[in-house]
Amino acid sequence: MSGPARSGSSSLRRVLLVWLLLPLIGLVPLTALLVYGLALRPALDALDHALTDTAVALAQIIVIDQGRATLPLSEQTARALRADLIDETAFAVGDPQGRPLGGNAALLALAPSVPAGQWQFFDATLEGRPVHAAAHGHPCGEPAQICTIVVAETLGKQAAAKRAALLGALVGAAAIALPLVGLATFAVGRALRPLRRAAADVESLTPQRLEPVDARGVPREIAAFVHALNGLLARLRLAASAQRAFVSDAAHQLRTPLAVMRVEAAEALTAHHAPEVHASLERLHAAAERGSHLAQQLLTLARAEGMSLDPSMPMRPLDLESLAASVANRWLQPSLDAGQDLGFDLEPAPIDGYATLLEELLGNLIHNAIEYAGAGTRVTVRTRSTAGRAVLSVEDDGPGVDAQEVDELWQRFRRGRDARGSGSGLGLAIVADIARLHGATATLGPGESGRGLRVSVSFALAGTGDRRAS
Repeated sequence: MSGPARSGSSSLRRVLLVWLLLPLIGLVPLTALLVYGLALRPALDALDHALTDTAVALAQIIVIDQGRATLPLSEQTARALRADLIDETAFAVGDPQGRPLGGNAALLALAPSVPAGQWQFFDATLEGRPVHAAAHGHPCGEPAQICTIVVAETLGKQAAAKRAALLGALVGAAAIALPLVGLATFAVGRALRPLRRAAADVESLTPQRLEPVDARGVPREIAAFVHALNGLLARLRLAASAQRAFVSDAAHQLRTPLAVMRVEAAEALTAHHAPEVHASLERLHAAAERGSHLAQQLLTLARAEGMSLDPSMPMRPLDLESLAASVANRWLQPSLDAGQDLGFDLEPAPIDGYATLLEELLGNLIHNAIEYAGAGTRVTVRTRSTAGRAVLSVEDDGPGVDAQEVDELWQRFRRGRDARGSGSGLGLAIVADIARLHGATATLGPGESGRGLRVSVSFALAGTGDRRAS
């Protein structure tokens, strides 16, 4: 019933996901940055502690003799202090006057002035290479005398620590973001599932099926709309029921006076009458016949629509072969009167259906053939089972119809431009409605020889459940 969404229309799913996921775009990088900082700081502090340990070891080697500081450091000890698997380590110790007592004099020149007992960490460039260093002020003899101890190392371990912290931050951010995205998508999909179900219910509605939409599980914000829609559907069902009742009552009330007119006109034609009124009596009789047939067709339409809305009327197993045979005698005389040859080629074709309506369907097809095929034509009624389907067809070798008119002929009160006879244009519309009620497919095309017209109705075979149209 509803068409595709208009181009550019907003999507509730998209809006919800955007508002849920947009904050993540800002929060996840901030979280990653926070994790990066929290992970990197302890690693760098550990590296700084390693530098201070070396500086403390050097402070233990300084000797104060008669107020003069010396550094009795053996080469073996110096190599041990500089040993490192990743970085290159350098150290320097200066006396209170700033003269080097040992180590790298260039490194000592880079050290800032540090009070006694204090530490200062700094970055510098030593011999063309960036280093990270720790400077310590160590008391040397008198309280006012301070020896400077500097330990530095290249940035290999720092770079590795930064890479590890960055990787940990990215993995942590991904571990947070991916589940959140998945949970947000799942939550939105789950929240919208009742809406999709309600939309599918609305999509399945037809003029013959106006059942209320199931509001169970629909969010409170949408439930009011669903209840309003159900109220509208209830009013539509009431209006459709009133319309069908009016058509049925009107057609039923018309049948009696039209039948009287038909009988009276027939008797008047057979009785002695003036020649000049004969043509008028024939027209009166034909009009009464046409009116009776139209009233019967309107009753059939009202009955078909009523059955489509009444689930208490289940379909029954029947055979199209038996059904066609049972109505054969009813149409033999009209076909002979029209100068036609009505034949039956019947095979078993079991289906589930409404016998009364299917008799009307077949009667409309045969009536159309008698009305429009013309004298001297052959009309054949066939039933058969083929390819898992039961098929009922009525074929004639008359003039047929223009291919451009085929779709229009299924509409109510539509007749072909070259149609003869006194039909009302309801026959094929009734066939289409009854076929739809049975879940069947009605098609119209030329006969086997390429001439005339063949109308086929394809049903599901019996035993496959209720085929009531939805």
